[in-house]
Amino acid sequence: MIKGTTRKRTFQAIYRLLDRVSPVPFDCGTVCGAACCMAAGEPDMGLYLLPGEDKVHDRHADWMTWGVLRTEDYEFPPSWHGAVPFIRCNTPPHCPRERRPIQCRSFPLSPHFTAAGELQLIYNDDDLPYCCPLIEDEVDLDPRFLRATYTVWRHLVRDPLIRDLVEMDSRARETVLVAMGRDDYENY
Repeated sequence: MIKGTTRKRTFQAIYRLLDRVSPVPFDCGTVCGAACCMAAGEPDMGLYLLPGEDKVHDRHADWMTWGVLRTEDYEFPPSWHGAVPFIRCNTPPHCPRERRPIQCRSFPLSPHFTAAGELQLIYNDDDLPYCCPLIEDEVDLDPRFLRATYTVWRHLVRDPLIRDLVEMDSRARETVLVAMGRDDYENY
């Protein structure tokens, strides 16, 4: 598995911090029928774990199916070599919330580096197979969630491999923005 510099206890602390916050003060899944969770249960849908995040997951847990992606077969940063853990939820929309990966915990936000190299959080702009009302309506998110998520990503991008991923994704977005005639994302 791809190894990062983020330690297991750091991931555990990140998980604990994000366990205490939520994007909105209610279960947003009640608005959309847990669309993001339900999509995660589709055969081709899942999430890759960040480098080192596999240290906090039990590969044999019954709520998920564990697989691997080969970095050369997918769009990962050039610094990533080897296998990346890829998980699929077996129990949507009812996963153990305390076991959710960073990507679930950060949603509907994504980390983004501006052209000046500043870290910001933006609404997830991936081509999703579902509609998220929080993104579509640009709902004001809970300030505690925003602070905690920003703090988490500030720590995570200290890992060179995670930083490379966020930089790669950010540059790809910048290319799209230029093509659209825009100069930057609105951020939180």
